[in-house]
Amino acid sequence: MAFLKTSRYAQQPTVEAPGPRGGTVTVLTLRVPPPTGGEPYRVRDDDRLDLVADRSFGDATQFWRIADANSELDARRLIEPGREIDVPPTA
Repeated sequence: MAFLKTSRYAQQPTVEAPGPRGGTVTVLTLRVPPPTGGEPYRVRDDDRLDLVADRSFGDATQFWRIADANSELDARRLIEPGREIDVPPTA
């Protein structure tokens, strides 16, 4: 498996697991987001995670860092206008 170096999965270990038709498949191990804090940010009507990440980190592909900082499984909830979310510090 190959991921971009900026991907949250770039350093995630893989394991071999039984495949559905015999043989094996390569799968990622469970990724547990690291605990992180951040600066509070109030979501505006026109916000998207990639836009907030671009403004905050200078890289829209880092949107997942905001999701991790807020322990969100559904990233769509993070962009509800008026909601206060945490934006982690730059790496």
